[in-house]
Amino acid sequence: MSHIEITLIVFGLLLLSLGGGLWIMSSLLLVGLASQVIIADFPLSKIGSIAATVVARNGMGWELSAIPLFIWMGELLIHTRLSRMIFEGLSPFVAWIPGRLLHTSVLGSTMFAAVSGSSAATTTTVGRITVNELIGRGYDKSLTMGSLAGAGTLGLMIPPSIILIIYGVMAEVSIIRLFAAGIIPGLLMAFLYSSYIAARTIANPALAPAEPVTYTARDYLRALVKLLPIIALMAIILGAIYSGLATPSEAAAIGLAATMVITLLMGQLSPGVIYNSLQNAVRMSAMIVSLIVCAAVLASSMSYVRLPQSIAEIITALDPTSLQLILMLAGFYIFLGLFLDGTSITVMSLPITMPVVLASGIDPIWFGIFLVVMIELGQITPPVGFNLYLLQSLTGASLGRVAAAAFPFFLLLCLGVVILYLFPALVTWLPDLIYG
Repeated sequence: MSHIEITLIVFGLLLLSLGGGLWIMSSLLLVGLASQVIIADFPLSKIGSIAATVVARNGMGWELSAIPLFIWMGELLIHTRLSRMIFEGLSPFVAWIPGRLLHTSVLGSTMFAAVSGSSAATTTTVGRITVNELIGRGYDKSLTMGSLAGAGTLGLMIPPSIILIIYGVMAEVSIIRLFAAGIIPGLLMAFLYSSYIAARTIANPALAPAEPVTYTARDYLRALVKLLPIIALMAIILGAIYSGLATPSEAAAIGLAATMVITLLMGQLSPGVIYNSLQNAVRMSAMIVSLIVCAAVLASSMSYVRLPQSIAEIITALDPTSLQLILMLAGFYIFLGLFLDGTSITVMSLPITMPVVLASGIDPIWFGIFLVVMIELGQITPPVGFNLYLLQSLTGASLGRVAAAAFPFFLLLCLGVVILYLFPALVTWLPDLIYG
């Protein structure tokens, strides 16, 4: 078969299975096995043993143990009053910035992202307090929703990011270096969001009504005390990783233990909270790991039928520049983001795109951060943008209105991609500095 025929058959099978309503993990597994039979002409007796070997090898990686631990930690924090404490702790420090309390969504999401690793957990936890508080105080509803929609995506970028763990496992890239690479881009996105909020409220002060509140030194001290739990968790998790004392998986276990101690001291750790949070964590972890192992079966099948090489040769024949290749990949990922969640995008695309990326000489660390930004775009893009649905449930607004409110922050993410392309050292400098 020609390269184009192989590519069309595989993508046709994927579209047929996904369009037929099959679960994504089932589609990945089915297409992987079908490709071995239809294209590679393997006997049916052989494909079962191949799949079993791939599943066993990829499902028992030590790095994967970080995923359920970080998810459980985030679920525990969702059940506490931590979001209220973050809002109250940040309020005095942002009162002097144009936009005032609107910045609590951005800064609160940035801080919570550093302990949760999840966009959904970040958006839900921070939004549960900030949305009602800000709208109730007369802040513009669209800017309130948009700022949280954009800031909630920081849970995917700022370590410990679950998406970066999945990418590191599948692309065989150092997770610790990926974590370090995500810090500056994550802070860059937060800066862009806050700058936009400040600019909008300077141009139209009615978007952020003035609040005649004067804060004393004692108020600032009390605010710092309220921020201590989240600061302590950030210091414990990130300190354990970047000091070299713990791997990401070990840091996840340390972070979970610290979370339990902190929630216990806060009087929030009950048998009901443990049961509910663990139940949610097991469900989500099982889904993610199932996707990873089924994607591994697809990836092994793609290597047998030489699909990555076929696509690489097609792209090589086009002879794109690095900018043209990045634009092609960006368009591809934005399209996937219209219909799929971040985990599914990662596990489905990497077996196809990673060989092309490596063959083109693109730094896999930089590409990992680029991929995360593309997934962030999908989080705030209808019809499947998950953050939009979370905000719809939090505010009661229509999906169209939430999407319109998030659109400026979609453009800011696009601007962030441009900046990272023009200045790739923003991604690579910190991991090179720390780890050489």
